[in-house]
Amino acid sequence: MLKYLARRVILTIPVLFGILVISFLLTHLSGDPTDLILPPDVTEEAREAFRKRHGLDQPIWVQFVSFCTQALQGNFGDSLRFHEPALTLVMDRMAATTELAVAAMALTILIGVPAGVIAAYRRNTPIDLSVRGTTLVGQAMPSFYLGILSIIIFAVWLRWLPTGGRGTWWHLVLPATTLSFQLVALVARVTRSCMLDVLGQDYIRTARAKGLGEMKVVWLHGLRNAFIPVLTVIGLQVGFLMGGVVVTETVFSWPGVGRLAIQAIYARDFPVVQAIVLLFALIFVVVNLIVDLLYAVLDPRISYR
Repeated sequence: MLKYLARRVILTIPVLFGILVISFLLTHLSGDPTDLILPPDVTEEAREAFRKRHGLDQPIWVQFVSFCTQALQGNFGDSLRFHEPALTLVMDRMAATTELAVAAMALTILIGVPAGVIAAYRRNTPIDLSVRGTTLVGQAMPSFYLGILSIIIFAVWLRWLPTGGRGTWWHLVLPATTLSFQLVALVARVTRSCMLDVLGQDYIRTARAKGLGEMKVVWLHGLRNAFIPVLTVIGLQVGFLMGGVVVTETVFSWPGVGRLAIQAIYARDFPVVQAIVLLFALIFVVVNLIVDLLYAVLDPRISYR
């Protein structure tokens, strides 16, 4: 197990370095941030002073070496817009994003997995058809459209929930539901497909022949054996979740990293964008490593020795 962990950590290093290179090149290809951050009537001397203060007057390869050296020390430089350390700025917003992402993932698992299991167990019944129809709509509907529609119906017309912002748990309902809607649909479809395959296996028929109750057969024996592909999908959807956070936080004015990313991209705030990209990449890598380790917990036949 320890050797496997060490190998995965070593393989993570070139992945993160590649992301570092790509994010640096793409941000710098977007143009000069001086034109967006400084007022249009500022003097050329002030522009040059701004570029020199932030190292933008140096050749691109010099900027890249300086950026990589500082990034290895956990320093992504100061935000060009907010004039404070970029990583500190991102971490201050991370609590709000974590709250939204955890709530969305909890809804995904608590709704998507049982819906898939029930649809498989009640195959070709009205329940199954309802779940399949709902998941089809969920995967087809863009999250930004669903978010705007939710605000119009539940916040403007019915006045049940706030239109946006962060405060009480009522503020979390609409953004978390919007963010999880597509994930719930995907997880339900995958769970249903895996359960249909498992429920036809010999050991399920044997468990029923031994007199085990249906709840135990389906939820303990069936779901446990069907859950590895579902767990893989959930781990891979963390990347979608990070991307969905950007759109959802913008629609609902949620003060998290996703909304900060949009603001930083518009302002060409290179240090903030690069810190966010690397942080999201690191989260994705760590979550998928945890998912790989959970395989051995679900199936004792899997060994990482």
